[in-house]
Amino acid sequence: FYGSFQVSDFNRFGKYYRVVMQAEPEDRADPSSLKGVFVKNSSGKMVPMTSLVSIKKVYGPQTVDHFNLFNALTVNAVVAPGHTTGEAIGVAKEVAATVLPAGFSYDWKGMSREEVESGGQAVYIFVLSLVFVYLLLSAQYESYLLPLAVILSIPTGILGVFAGIQLFGIENNIYVQVAMIMLIGLLAKNAILIVEFAIQRRRAGQSLFDSALEGSRARLRPILMTSLAFAVGLSPLLWASGPSALGNHSIGAAAVGGMLSGALLGVLIIPVLYVLFQSLQEKISGPPHDPDAEEVSVE
Repeated sequence: FYGSFQVSDFNRFGKYYRVVMQAEPEDRADPSSLKGVFVKNSSGKMVPMTSLVSIKKVYGPQTVDHFNLFNALTVNAVVAPGHTTGEAIGVAKEVAATVLPAGFSYDWKGMSREEVESGGQAVYIFVLSLVFVYLLLSAQYESYLLPLAVILSIPTGILGVFAGIQLFGIENNIYVQVAMIMLIGLLAKNAILIVEFAIQRRRAGQSLFDSALEGSRARLRPILMTSLAFAVGLSPLLWASGPSALGNHSIGAAAVGGMLSGALLGVLIIPVLYVLFQSLQEKISGPPHDPDAEEVSVE
């Protein structure tokens, strides 16, 4: 009578029709319409519904959500300006632990759930990124020691990342972690430029110190130009405004700070690391030689 009920169906003119039983809208528009609804009692007489039921107005949600088969209430929160989603998640956990009554629990949905689940994976992602870079460089240099000169130069940029976000008052969030992964490749590229050129000079017969100095001198301008261009290109993110301003600020501060420190400190540290690990490599396998040099035999 009120909620409708499908009682039958039929086909006509090649179409399928449903037969739905329901009272007319004007006969179910208000609670007083129950006076016109009758049901049979045990003796077969018709009695009005108002003599069997009573109506009480209550307030509740239009829909009841379920999460893991439990009744659930969805709470949406907007992070205040100047705070990160990580801080909001931490505050929500503290409030839930003190406010929720016994028998109640909480869980996360949407982007918050993804952030909570992926938070513990950041360390594994960083380690895998470094491992892949190390394996690729080991294949390129045919050495397990020389790639360490590239890998150990990356912390110079990571230092700038934390200095940058600390300067702008930004927490270590997911955007900062993405920028750090990106910097692993960019800073490794700068170190590869110096190490590769130094190896070529070493194979040509120069000493360790001279080859490192020559590689740094030859690659200084390209490294500084590309690094400064990258930093200047991302600098507008530091002053971005709007709904996604915090994410832009996080990426900008982390990437710009990490690139500047990695470029400026890297050109000083990479040659030292090259000399150290190249000398260790030569103690094991001997001095390198130029494979393209022509062999001349004298009889």
